[in-house]
Parts: sequence; structure tokens; C-alpha cells
Amino acid sequence: MMKNDDFLPEGSYGALPSVRQALRSLEGLRRAQDEGRILESCAVRCTALHDLLFDFDFARGVMPRACCALGLAEGQVREIAVLSRVGKPTCFVVTDIDEQTDPPTVWLSRTVAQRRAQEELLTSLVPGDIIPATVTHLEPFGAFVDIGCGLPSLIGIENLSVSRIYHPSDRLSVGQRIRAVVQSVDTASGRIFLTHRELLGTWEENAALFSAGETVRGIVRSVEPYGMFIELAPNLSGLAENREGLTPGTPVSVYIKSILPQRMKIKLSIIDVLPRETKPAPPRYFVSGRHIDRWVYTPPCCDRKYIATEFTV
Repeated sequence: MMKNDDFLPEGSYGALPSVRQALRSLEGLRRAQDEGRILESCAVRCTALHDLLFDFDFARGVMPRACCALGLAEGQVREIAVLSRVGKPTCFVVTDIDEQTDPPTVWLSRTVAQRRAQEELLTSLVPGDIIPATVTHLEPFGAFVDIGCGLPSLIGIENLSVSRIYHPSDRLSVGQRIRAVVQSVDTASGRIFLTHRELLGTWEENAALFSAGETVRGIVRSVEPYGMFIELAPNLSGLAENREGLTPGTPVSVYIKSILPQRMKIKLSIIDVLPRETKPAPPRYFVSGRHIDRWVYTPPCCDRKYIATEFTV
């Protein structure tokens, strides 16, 4: 019986020895068909009928349009879901092999793999489970990620980090592999919702990385009448006096004047403006396990705003 560990984001299967072995011969593909194993290869072409084609050297792979994406046949998924697979790793199961053609034709289905993944993940995952995901595209309201065999899930922008950002591209990039926490599971709609900020550390864990008197890099996240919020880490910001000409997203160097856990505040002074980086830094995770029940961001000694997440089934 398959378990949720068997369903990985696309782009992950190609490194598996069992997958590489199956793709080396027609006999390997036949065994994979008998076992129902999920394989992965890059689609080399999309026909005018929107069938995806694969080249196995010794055989020609064909994935009919209706088998390219779950929900496509019902009109729930747009055609771009097929067109965009060209040149990208695409998972599938072998449904049939026709050796009467030259070269042999191997019939493939991505929807079968996705349906299996969806059924398993919906029944096995609970809020608080930590799973791997790959960022597929970014929208102003959040990041869409692949949680297994191309199945999409959403991390709302408010759940990407504690520090406010204006767009998910401030935090993530397309193709990036991340970890995420299951926020809720909706079996009726077949959707799984995720959050990310709980993996990026509490206020105390992040503040422990810095000391008063240091000068460090930060990013302007918001400009208010009373000062500028400067992000030191995705889950940690401090306040500096306003400086003319600085806008959200501007990298700066800042001097740390004080760190006040009891008030959950860090006082900063802007030193200089720094060059912008093309991509956000990879996230630093403070949780190494596979499940969390509760996350409390606010320090125990602080009587100010209380930030926490309870993961309940």
C-alpha cells in the first residue's frame, strides 16, 4: 500500500534509483506498469490536440490530453496546465504498452498518479503535518505549490511569514523547494491548505541570532508615520526612524540599538542603503520534525500582542 511519502512534488522522482532504472528499458516500464509505480520524465512536445509526448529513446511515450491533469476533462483546469509541462519533469503511471508500433508506444497517465496522491493525502494528512512542497507560481494573494504529483495547494501571503510582505516573490521564487505545514484539509472540495510561517521560528529564536551593538543587513518592509519596520529575518522585524527616499523592499544596513523581549521590540538605526538582490534568501527552518501541534511566536515574558497557532483536527 502506498503512503503519503510515495507522493512527492514533481521534479523529485527523477533522482530515485527505481525510477531511473524503470526508464532504461521497455521491460523496466512493463514492470512499473504491473506495480503501478509512479515515474517521471520531461515532456518533449505538446501536439495540436494537446497530447504530451515523451522520448524514452527505445520507445515513444504518449499522454492523451484527458490524462494530463486532474480536473482538465471536467473543465476545472485550464489548458495552460498541459502546455506548461513541455520541458518540465512530469510524473505519470504507465497504463499500456503497444509493441506493434515502431518504436513501441507507451501510454501514460498523469491523472491516475494525481488521483492516487489526492486520495492518500486527503485521508492521511492532518493539521500540523509538515510536508515537502515545490513553488509552482506566485500571485499577489499567495504562493501556489505542488504537494505531490503536481497537485496544487495554496499558502496565503499572510501565512508565508510573520513579517509583512507586499508580494510572495519577496519571500519565495518559482521552482523553489520548501517545507510547509498543513493548515486544514477539506475532503469535500479535495483541497489542502498550507501555512509556512510556523516553521520560521519564534520571536525569541530569531532574536537570539542577533545582539545589541551589531550592524546587520535588513529589508525595509513598511513605512509608517512613526518609523520604518526593517525585517532582519522572515519572522523578525525592528523599528527605525524614518529616512527620506526609502521604500518597502529596499535593503539596508542597520545598527541594533536594543533588543527588548518583554516588549517584543527591536530598536534600529539605519546606516546605509545596500544593493538589491535578485532572489530572496532560502528560508531558515527552526522545526526539523514532521508534525507540530502548537506554535507560540510571542515570548513568555511579553504582555503585548499574542501570536500563536493551534493545529487541531
